[in-house]
Parts: sequence; structure tokens; C-alpha cells
Amino acid sequence: MKIRVPAYLKNKYILTGIVFVLYFLFLDDWDVFTLISQQHKFNQLSEQNMVMSQQLKETKQTLRRLKNPDYLEAYARSEKFFKRDDEEIFVITYQ
Repeated sequence: MKIRVPAYLKNKYILTGIVFVLYFLFLDDWDVFTLISQQHKFNQLSEQNMVMSQQLKETKQTLRRLKNPDYLEAYARSEKFFKRDDEEIFVITYQ
């Protein structure tokens, strides 16, 4: 029983091309799996960048508002629980 090899596999240029493609798809340092992994990491970092830029914008806005003494007092009382000398603050948390 003789195995028949297709004619296109006997061509050394096509055979070299197939080996070349297989090497770069699976064996190279930048194979398909690495590229997909890097793209996934890039997408995660770009989402994180968007979130951080939004937080930075909010922080800058809060910082601009803190230059106003009335807002500074309101912020300190509501967020940091500062109090005046003649008052008590009770913090109620729900579980």
C-alpha cells in the first residue's frame, strides 16, 4: 500500500511557506496566543485609564471647590466628620 503525497506538498516553496506560517502562528515569541493575551491586557488597561481619568477629573473639581471656605467646611463636616466645639456627631451605619 503506497501513500500518495499530493503534488502541492512536493513543491518546496509551498512546503517552506507552510512551515513558515506554522512557526509564526504557534512557535514564535509573538505567537497568536501571546497577541491575544496582550490585546486583552491592553483592553483592561484602557478601561482602567478611562476610570482613572474620570476620578482625576472629579478630584480636580473637588479641589477647585475646596478653595471656597463654605464648601470646605461642608466637605469637612460631611466627609471627614469634623465638628464644631459645641456639638456632637453621631454616625449611624446600616448593615
